[in-house]
Amino acid sequence: MTFEEFQNSLNQSQPPGQISQNLQALWYDANGEWNKAHNIVQETSGFEGDWIHAYLHRKEGDLSNSSYWYSRVGKKRPDIPLDVEWEELVNYLLNN
Repeated sequence: MTFEEFQNSLNQSQPPGQISQNLQALWYDANGEWNKAHNIVQETSGFEGDWIHAYLHRKEGDLSNSSYWYSRVGKKRPDIPLDVEWEELVNYLLNN
């Protein structure tokens, strides 16, 4: 799946069936369902899930919690727009 195809899927009522849980979380986040996205990443583990977890808490405005999750993946909390980080995350997941 390409980034463009993923973006186009945001107009659907459900995420595409063949995508990972982490991509599903970002799909729900982009569709205004932060809680659903957060619930999904709470059930995943590892670098990707933790990075999305950090992003979601930054979006929520809980910067302390966000910083904790960024530290788990060896990153500092970024100073970039949320939509730019969302795009980075989606591209990372689609290409790895």
